[in-house]
Amino acid sequence: MLFTEAAGPVIIGERINPTGRKQLAEDIRRGSFAVVRRDAKAQVAAGAQILDVNVGVPLIDEPAAMRGAVLAVQEAVVTPLCLDSADPKALAAGLKAFSGKALVNSFSLEPGKAEAVLPVAKRYGAAVIGLTIAEGGLPTTARERLEIAGRLVERAASYGIPRQDVIIDPLALAAGAQPEQVRETLQAIGLIKSELGCRTSLGISNISFGMPNRGFLNAAFLTMALAAGLDLAIINPLDERIMDTIRAAQVLLNQEGSARRYISIVGAKKLVHNAAVVTAAVPPSTSAVSAPIVTASKNTAAQDSVRRALYDAVMEGDQGGI
Repeated sequence: MLFTEAAGPVIIGERINPTGRKQLAEDIRRGSFAVVRRDAKAQVAAGAQILDVNVGVPLIDEPAAMRGAVLAVQEAVVTPLCLDSADPKALAAGLKAFSGKALVNSFSLEPGKAEAVLPVAKRYGAAVIGLTIAEGGLPTTARERLEIAGRLVERAASYGIPRQDVIIDPLALAAGAQPEQVRETLQAIGLIKSELGCRTSLGISNISFGMPNRGFLNAAFLTMALAAGLDLAIINPLDERIMDTIRAAQVLLNQEGSARRYISIVGAKKLVHNAAVVTAAVPPSTSAVSAPIVTASKNTAAQDSVRRALYDAVMEGDQGGI
């Protein structure tokens, strides 16, 4: 798996998760994985660089479902995967089916968690996400998160997993319930990176749980996390506000090539918008014969504009514009 030294964050697409998604849950339960394939393609097209795969549907054979989902995703796209399960058998089945280095989500210092996950990750050469949760529960300060992170690295090392394969999640907790924890999480990002040399990840949407207009909170928190140095963001890449936030933040953080990418993508969006306006503005024809010709001409111009926008995005190497 490539974590890349280029401008961050690495985007982990979160949509292959049946929680609150009845159609996806049924798709996984039936073993057809058509929705899984569709979501995989859509997320990669939108800019996801890693796909999280969670098949946690009640009363199913989770190892078989994880294997099927991993195979289905690999048929649809070529991208690293983050296997998301608390079941070591499901993780093993998915890792065995995956052709590449995967990321495992996740382990912690809670009783039995590391012992269940780390041997499987080591066996298949996977990287791991470590949640900063200790035996006594959730941390309350940035320093506590740092201390737990250090222990997570040590625990992984005891199983032969190197520091560079341990991604630390300092926990984004619901701001509506624990607003004071937002600052602690952001401070922990910098501490973990500077004192441990570890990459960091966060599930961005956790911050807005239980709140209205969640997208605004998610985007604001993501901006703050990027400024703090966040490396991997678990997000919904189909949320245009979130993706625009990432691109804008990269410009303001002076990341190499970000301004050119931003200009290119904004230009491509304008072309697509203008093409849609042109198509919608085609007047009804008074001639039954000439109407298809006029419409076809207008549609061709619109399609050419869209194709040009897509071509420019591809040439810029920017998946988010595709």
